[in-house]
Amino acid sequence: MRLLPNDLIKRAETVIAANREAGRMISLAESCTGGLVCAALTEIPGSSAVLDRGFVTYSNESKHELLGVSNEIIETFGAVSIACAWSMAQGALARSQADVAVAISGIAGPDGGSDLKPVGTVVFARAERGSDEIVAEERLLDGSSRADVRYQAALVALELLLP
Repeated sequence: MRLLPNDLIKRAETVIAANREAGRMISLAESCTGGLVCAALTEIPGSSAVLDRGFVTYSNESKHELLGVSNEIIETFGAVSIACAWSMAQGALARSQADVAVAISGIAGPDGGSDLKPVGTVVFARAERGSDEIVAEERLLDGSSRADVRYQAALVALELLLP
């Protein structure tokens, strides 16, 4: 029995295999997905050769305490912002042995959205050790249900983990 949908597991298998082949370790900083990406990765036998660690930083305080996201970033741009996601990814990279880190922060709903940031707004960032390249984006995912937003966000995050 598998706990997660097959396509999520298939994508996780691809991520584990590709990163194993590339000799890369990965880490995650998850907010709205609450560990879903790490859960998908750890469904795969041998994932410990690739997944270094995951941070579930749901509250603003945890983003600050565990990942070093500055309070100024959260106060100025919000937890659901490119600046926050980029800082989360940088923090996960700095606090792990990983070669690449991906961060996810968003509004899964059904509450919490606004005109500026409706339910389904999710930001992603990827940081790679030794690179100054900023890879970050905001997406508006199908916000018809909380589960759908979290599921879609996990799929995007897994794609960002591919070499």
